[in-house]
Amino acid sequence: MITLVVGGVIFLYFYANFIFDEDAARALTARKPGPSTEVVSLRIYPIKSCRGIEVNDIKLHKTGLDLDRHWMFVDAKSRQFLTIRSDPSMTLIDTGLSGDGKGRWTELHVSIHDTDKHVKIPCYPTAEWLDENTKLTKVEIWGEDTDAWEYNDDINSIFSEYFKKPVALVYKGPTPRMARGNGSPDLYGKEQEHHFADVMSLQVASEASLADLNSRLEGAGHDQLTIERFRPNIIVKGTKAWDEDSWKKVCIRTTDHAREAIWKTHLDILCHCARCQVPNVNPDTAEKHAHEPWDTLMKFRRIDQGGVAKYKPCFGMLCIPTSEGPIAVGAALEVLERTEKHLYNTSKFEDL
Repeated sequence: MITLVVGGVIFLYFYANFIFDEDAARALTARKPGPSTEVVSLRIYPIKSCRGIEVNDIKLHKTGLDLDRHWMFVDAKSRQFLTIRSDPSMTLIDTGLSGDGKGRWTELHVSIHDTDKHVKIPCYPTAEWLDENTKLTKVEIWGEDTDAWEYNDDINSIFSEYFKKPVALVYKGPTPRMARGNGSPDLYGKEQEHHFADVMSLQVASEASLADLNSRLEGAGHDQLTIERFRPNIIVKGTKAWDEDSWKKVCIRTTDHAREAIWKTHLDILCHCARCQVPNVNPDTAEKHAHEPWDTLMKFRRIDQGGVAKYKPCFGMLCIPTSEGPIAVGAALEVLERTEKHLYNTSKFEDL
């Protein structure tokens, strides 16, 4: 009898102080991991602003997906990087990969769409190859200088002809280029190296969110879009549209049946991806729509009041890998932590 009484008192204490504590309940809900979802596509963009490649599996490094944005084009005179934002025709520069037959890529193929213009360069050039075929130079990307290996005229001539001005294809040099925005040391808490991505190394997007956008576009009489418009790296099925807005930490579990192993890789989700009008460009034709999907996104996706994001719509999430390993289509992505405090170029990761 005494045991029952004591047990009842303890139950009533916790019932009164915790079950009806709305603040505690909200906190527990916010931290509760979400259900796992499936990785349905992996995409790399070897040359910044050019056509990407869909792959079945790939190595995730702390600098991003293997071979993603390791190259870019620059104006040969000004040394400034070239981007699809000002030249939509860059989406007609195709990229492809060939391998050694043993599961390792060896060559990057770069070609001009619907022409016979084509060059091949090593995916992982040796120091000797770089010494013979390139020169180490300085280039500018988003107002900052970084070093890059510039290819010789034998490689660059077809691209200068295409752009109708002298341009150079360059490969990221040895000096680390650090993440910016929410990935900067001031906001992320440490330096994080990446290659030629805009501010940080990785973007995750959701099929469910794209489906919601497409339903709105279709309802207004516009064509549906493919995920390629948004140039993400990791695409997931998603449990519901825009669920990724609240992600903070995720784990990707890839089952390697051949080795009877499970690889776990982790991402810190730092901020929403505030969009420019690149998604207005049709990647198949390089034609830029005057309004869509920008106008539709502006109606319901101005969700971030941090920095310049308050003037832009958001689609996808920008991330930094915190571990390395293989990932593959079919992998499970599990949300480990959530937050409602994402603010573009404003929030410290430790405060999320």
